[in-house]
Amino acid sequence: MKSEINMNAFDLTGKTILVTGASSGLGRQTAISASEYGAKLVITGRDAVRLEETFCQLKGEGHLQVLADLTVKEEIDRLVAALPVLNGVVNSTGISDLSPARFINHEAIAKTFSISFDAPVLLTAALLAKKKLEKNHCSVVFISTISTRYPFVGGAMYIAARAALEAYARVLALELSPKGIRVNCVAPAFVRTPMLDQTAANYSQDAVDQIEARQILGLGDPVDVANSIIFYLSDASKWVSATSLVLGGG
Repeated sequence: MKSEINMNAFDLTGKTILVTGASSGLGRQTAISASEYGAKLVITGRDAVRLEETFCQLKGEGHLQVLADLTVKEEIDRLVAALPVLNGVVNSTGISDLSPARFINHEAIAKTFSISFDAPVLLTAALLAKKKLEKNHCSVVFISTISTRYPFVGGAMYIAARAALEAYARVLALELSPKGIRVNCVAPAFVRTPMLDQTAANYSQDAVDQIEARQILGLGDPVDVANSIIFYLSDASKWVSATSLVLGGG
């Protein structure tokens, strides 16, 4: 029997998607791409000006933007209260303060984990408590990093927080499977975003050049990651959960 390809499997029409960290980088591109596939977006971030810039690039109508600092419990609660029932969540918050292990202190640990781990975990708990994730029709995506598998010097805190998030996501997938809610991660290599620009500024362009040289297909673009996230949000991945997709440029 000849199988047929459903070209509409990636369509997000009728789905409402929350994207955190939507002020720039991967979060911004994911929100834009999801709107191009027909989704209604709720975007959130801490920078009002940059969040508005993202909002203005969304295609279609019915979108919502909510300014919120997800390291503050009251702001998580305010965001969740403003949300409709969701068909998808993309957790794109994170920072990449790089430092050799001997310089790591309590403040560095607290800062990295509060943004890159605590924020998405506590937001998810609030979404579940308020029943904001639609049963049998919801996909939760966390953005991790390929560096959990291929670490680099100076990345201990950044990588540790992402590794913790991947472990959390696998457990969450088990807990939510009876509700028909899927949970997955994408783990990209270095992509041309403001985060990479920050690495070049804090270290050197030579460091970025070395990173690019290790990726046989070179640096990725935000849309390359967004396309994979669209797959996870769409019905094309309705039989996929508890995975982490490595996007390594080879």
